[in-house]
Amino acid sequence: MIRTLYHGSPRIVRTPYFGGGNAGNDFGIGFYCTDSHDVAAEWASGRARDGFVNTYRLNDTGLRTLDLGSPQYCILHWLGMLLNYREFDTLTPRAYQARDYLRTAFAIDHQSYDCITGWRADNVHFAFAQSFINGEISYEQLRDAVRLSGLGRQIVIKSNRAFDRLLFNGYEVVRSRDVYPVRVTREHKVLDEIAASIRKSSGKGLYIDQMMEENVQDYDPRLI
Repeated sequence: MIRTLYHGSPRIVRTPYFGGGNAGNDFGIGFYCTDSHDVAAEWASGRARDGFVNTYRLNDTGLRTLDLGSPQYCILHWLGMLLNYREFDTLTPRAYQARDYLRTAFAIDHQSYDCITGWRADNVHFAFAQSFINGEISYEQLRDAVRLSGLGRQIVIKSNRAFDRLLFNGYEVVRSRDVYPVRVTREHKVLDEIAASIRKSSGKGLYIDQMMEENVQDYDPRLI
């Protein structure tokens, strides 16, 4: 199937290449895209910085794609992946234990995949992920926070094979003055909705301390 993908950047990226990128990104080294033009435009620009939405076509026939949003996975598989690559503020020794527990209990062997799709750990997602690890919110609250964000998912090109299928298809200039106010308004709305959801379910649900004490694994029905 031919897919249209977008990559938001401060520059035009005509030839993405295997092995480029930042090892500290959500899913490690790779080329990070989205199937949403609007999301790519947000990635491209900042408060006072214009950017570019680069467009690509990807023939994904025969490629192995790990989809972290598929039914066999839960939010903690996504979080376990982040913990392999992103730096988290773990406030207590217990939070360090939580990090190691999640890395092990929700590990996925992802090295053989050509592409990975999953939620992007933007500032909103990342803050709630840290709060869960530090025992401040429940699993259910983390799950709802990610789902309420409405940002969709990112698609990461990981293998040489997949890069060979990715073809540059032009670019568009993105102006900060057009995109940044929309982004700020959306983020404030999302944060208000998430805060309301968390207040409603405060003190309820499955917290990381209980999960570690019970050694909850990824097949536990409470995680569905």
